[in-house]
Amino acid sequence: MNSNNDPNYSPLRDVAQNPEATARYLADVQRVLLDIGKNLETLAIETRVHLRETHVEGDRWYHARLRAMPVEKALGQVLKNLNNLTEGLEKSAYKRRAHDEAVVNTTKGRKERVLERQRKKNPQPLQAAPNQPQQGAQSKNLGYGGPTSIYDMGRESA
Repeated sequence: MNSNNDPNYSPLRDVAQNPEATARYLADVQRVLLDIGKNLETLAIETRVHLRETHVEGDRWYHARLRAMPVEKALGQVLKNLNNLTEGLEKSAYKRRAHDEAVVNTTKGRKERVLERQRKKNPQPLQAAPNQPQQGAQSKNLGYGGPTSIYDMGRESA
């Protein structure tokens, strides 16, 4: 496929149709975001240091810290959102692969259920097991007429 021939061509269409390609693409995006995250962490630290060192005449020791808190909080929220985004990318790659496996398993499961329904509708008649007489000393059938207590068993049990 090429963009000259198809006006609706989208390069991500091929990626979306293949779970391995989707996982690779999402891993690349995640790698870029993690690099950005490192830079944002460094920026947050440097910003914190600079803002907390910025004192105005007449400030008490905690005034610079109080002024810096909203900026630090905003940068912290950005980092938190970035971490949630990278976790979401991992989860969506896993879910994409699981979806394809579920599709394959669905067709297999449906075939098995159809066969099971056919077996239930047309059950095979059970054949009785042939009665073979027991030979030797074990010819006595103990069934319900056997010993009723362990003291009645005698030498037959061992």
